[in-house]
Amino acid sequence: MDTLATLALNREGGFQELRGGSLGVRLATTEEEIRAAQALRYRVFFDEMGAHPSEEALRTRLDSDKFDEIADHLLVVDHALGSGGASVVGTYRLLRSDSLGEGGRFYTADEYDISCLTDFSGRLLEVGRSCVARDYRGRAAMQLLWRGIASYIFLHRIDVLFGCASLHGTSPDTMSDELTWLYHNHLAPPALRVRALPERYVDMCRVDPATLDRRTCINKLPPLIKGYLRLGGYVGDGAVVDEQFNTTDVAVLVKSELLADKYYRHYERRLKDALD
Repeated sequence: MDTLATLALNREGGFQELRGGSLGVRLATTEEEIRAAQALRYRVFFDEMGAHPSEEALRTRLDSDKFDEIADHLLVVDHALGSGGASVVGTYRLLRSDSLGEGGRFYTADEYDISCLTDFSGRLLEVGRSCVARDYRGRAAMQLLWRGIASYIFLHRIDVLFGCASLHGTSPDTMSDELTWLYHNHLAPPALRVRALPERYVDMCRVDPATLDRRTCINKLPPLIKGYLRLGGYVGDGAVVDEQFNTTDVAVLVKSELLADKYYRHYERRLKDALD
């Protein structure tokens, strides 16, 4: 079981695979593995969730864009399925600010004004394109993804994690309760409050917050957004409708120490309990 202490010793050696039974989480190391992640994204986003593929995506059955070339691709692999691309059952795209190059932009900047983050002197990590194969959508795979992200931000000394998280569908009125609840309970502080671009801005305050039931609103949220909130995450100001991906997006932000502290406390406690 890796702990914060052992990761500190391995920082110069790069990202080390973390295991949980037959599953492991690690970074893609070959073009074959990146293509496998893109193929998984296509199956989940386009085949399952109703996103609208471009002609190229339809032809290749890959979800790919220019950001894939400069990002790291976090993979959940099932060693019982073999090795290489055949073993990829989950993925998360990780893009560090120091990988952008001069004049580079984050994907999130297509939907949000993120200048409050990019003007910040700390290290940023944009996360996105998260998905897990249908047969693996349980606690084990998601916990491994979170452990992987926690390790990654520790190894790369990330200060703020951010990205777009999606609610399924393109009609904000059908998710009025969830959007209103997020705005009134998890709005980012001013220093981190990214805002949807004016031409894409959708008001999140859609109903009287006094009428909302907390448990009902939380239960309606996608698991990924609930995961960010459990880590003490925030949302930005304004939602964005993404017609291509058949989603309504919200910006999410997490101070990295919250993620690392919570996850490593959790796993170190489990290790201690096992040894006592």
